[in-house]
Amino acid sequence: MDRWIAPGRVNLIGEHTDYNDGFVLPIALSLGVVCAVEPRADRSVRVTSAQRPGEVVEVAVDDLAVQRDRVPGWARYPLGVVHEFVRGGHPVTGVTLAVDGAVPIGAGLSSSAALCCAVTVALRDLFAPALSQRALVEIARAAENGFAGVPTGVLDQSASILCTAGHALFLDVRAFLAVDGSEPVAAEQIPFDLRAAGLTLLVADTGHPHDLADGAYAERRAQCEAAAVALGVGALRDATRTDLARLADPLLRRRATHVVTENARVLAMVEQLRVGTDPKIVGGLLTASHRSLREDFEVSTPALELAVAAAMDGGAHGARMVGGGFGGSVLALVADDVTERVTTRILERFAAASLPTPRVFAVEPADGARRLG
Repeated sequence: MDRWIAPGRVNLIGEHTDYNDGFVLPIALSLGVVCAVEPRADRSVRVTSAQRPGEVVEVAVDDLAVQRDRVPGWARYPLGVVHEFVRGGHPVTGVTLAVDGAVPIGAGLSSSAALCCAVTVALRDLFAPALSQRALVEIARAAENGFAGVPTGVLDQSASILCTAGHALFLDVRAFLAVDGSEPVAAEQIPFDLRAAGLTLLVADTGHPHDLADGAYAERRAQCEAAAVALGVGALRDATRTDLARLADPLLRRRATHVVTENARVLAMVEQLRVGTDPKIVGGLLTASHRSLREDFEVSTPALELAVAAAMDGGAHGARMVGGGFGGSVLALVADDVTERVTTRILERFAAASLPTPRVFAVEPADGARRLG
């Protein structure tokens, strides 16, 4: 069986802005989901996962839509991709999928998007080689939105498919979605050379997983849409700081405040990275993003707060929670010579609080989804 890999991602900055038509700046991780694929001629789909030993899910290609509710949650992601290819009229005669993921599940590092993207690029190569990268992003997102039931934007799928090693991906989501062309002209690769700057990006997986399908993520998205309606704008990307005072509902004002200020932070980060990597500026933007996610968007948790505080006490230039929130991971920008100290501080704080030992590891910008060997 041939194999494909799609990476997880960490969003440098730009959280909860993608579904508000805003700006994002992710990097792809070296950790990914590998999908071994073999075409079949019997119009059936067979899916297994190394993380689910003994489980086999098999569904007829023509029955995917009606069988959706009978499929276990994890299998809805790869089956959703197959469903999107069939809906698009691509000649999928059947396929065997064997997936194996190294991206921590529920850590806010987009394990589900990596799974969808690995299957998407595999099916593209096997059944629809003319599909553009933008079409791949749309298929992977549609699978997660529709079949899996998670109302994500395009951040995760864009990062997993479009990112390149040594760069952060600056994506103008509105322009990306509006383009009537074969390739995503609204995506720009921004050089992000950590080694040259003597810096390390640490990820601390708190071990408190989140589940974006549990309703809290959808609730935040609905609140943002309500705020946009109240302001009379197409999306919160169009709102300004001056507009925020017109929101009478304090909850909607807080949600909108995060989106408006987070978009500004993305643009400031891109401007900085284009001229270099000043750790004080980059770190300050990370920390400001976390403060906004905690106070205005209210998606942080005690474990995330503990990890951020420990990283900063250990000497990090900046730190913030990453992903949708309600659990998951923290990202910290640290000088190379204090990496061990920051890691130790995080581990010690979690031990003192009698919390599960977090997994702390360094990440670098990696390449997006591709065929292996």
